[in-house]
Amino acid sequence: QVQLVESGGGLVQPGESLRLSCAASGFTFSSYIMTWYRQAPGKERELVAQISSYGGSRNYADSVKGRFTISRDNLKNTLYLQMNSLKPDDTAVYYCFLPSRKIWGQGTLVTVSS
Repeated sequence: QVQLVESGGGLVQPGESLRLSCAASGFTFSSYIMTWYRQAPGKERELVAQISSYGGSRNYADSVKGRFTISRDNLKNTLYLQMNSLKPDDTAVYYCFLPSRKIWGQGTLVTVSS
C-alpha cells in the first residue's frame, strides 16, 4: 500500500525556518519524481517544488525560489522541504504528492505569524 506521511509543520514567526519531511512507503521511492504542494485558506492547491528521482533536477514556484529547497534521501525513502525566510503568505497546508500514482499525503499545517 502506497503511503505518504508528512511531518514538521508548526507555528513560526516571519523570517524563521522550518523543515518538512515526507516518509514514503509501499513503492520504490528512488524511481519516482516527487513533489510538494500547498493549499492556503480559501485558495487552490498549488505546486511548490518538484524533484527528479535521483535529485538531479529541481523546480520551484516563483513565489518560493531562493527561499525553499526540495531534497530527498532515497536510502531513507524520505522527501524534504527546507523553508527559509518564511512569510505570512507561506501559511498553508503542505502536501507531499506522488504524481505518477496520484497519491497525496495527509498534509501538515504551516502557520507563519507574529
